[in-house]
Amino acid sequence: MKQISKVTGKSSARRNITGKLTATMGMLGILASMSAAAADWSDTSISWHHGSKFAEPFNTEDITKDIFSLTHVSGYKYGTNFFNVDMLLSDSKDAANANTTAVGAQEVYVVYRNTVDLAKAASFDFKLGPVKGSGITFGFDYNTKTDAGYNSKKRMLVVGPTLMIDVPGFLNVSLLALVESNAPCNTFSNSCQPRYTYQTHPMLSLAWGIPIGSSAFSFEGFMNYIAPKGTDEFGNDTKTETLFDGQIMADIGMLTGGTKGTFKAGFEYQYWMNKFGNDASGPAGSGAFARTPMVRAEYHF
Repeated sequence: MKQISKVTGKSSARRNITGKLTATMGMLGILASMSAAAADWSDTSISWHHGSKFAEPFNTEDITKDIFSLTHVSGYKYGTNFFNVDMLLSDSKDAANANTTAVGAQEVYVVYRNTVDLAKAASFDFKLGPVKGSGITFGFDYNTKTDAGYNSKKRMLVVGPTLMIDVPGFLNVSLLALVESNAPCNTFSNSCQPRYTYQTHPMLSLAWGIPIGSSAFSFEGFMNYIAPKGTDEFGNDTKTETLFDGQIMADIGMLTGGTKGTFKAGFEYQYWMNKFGNDASGPAGSGAFARTPMVRAEYHF
């Protein structure tokens, strides 16, 4: 009876967590649809990514994750919006909590960026060499995760200038100031930290989507180079963080004679050194250095 009760408890916990995260995804999807209705142009997609070499700080195991994403990009009178929400589902090597180690962690991570084009909003048409325009970007990151060791509750505001580079497709380069805080809660030690705000710190951020000639293939992704954010909530020094996520995607419609721009599939690679500012050569160990190949599929509508 005890074993049955324990299994039932795990299943119930998993259903509760999944239900909350699914509701969050649904709500954010409605907001994206409302934004699309007011846009000059928009592209909304759902995608699936899968990899078996994910890493988490203080965890030496290779973790398998499935990531389901909702992404919305749109243009309006004065600039562009970018909105993305990921639902990340880990296997049991990244346990949900100390009492249900057979259940993998679940996470929702939300990113929103609004870039105001200065040429459109203020008639400031800055062009120099490969730079075709400039803007001001602002937005936020938000996450919540159920895992055994940390249970992140990240909140981050960003603002800074953006340069738009003259390439096929797009390449934006931003220098952003980050105001980040977290309030983790460790289920192993049963101790929760009050919300802690790190030092304001800069991030050099690149985002791109570049077609490969006139082929059906494109090179897409982003890269963030993040300066140390002072000491963390436990008094440890943080490190410079490098995150690269690149994808080679194929437009399946172009390859098969179907509708262009509707279904894409390809390969993704993520390189993440000193993940979340943790020192990969220190106590966080190999889990703070992720090198993760993935497969990826997208449906655009």
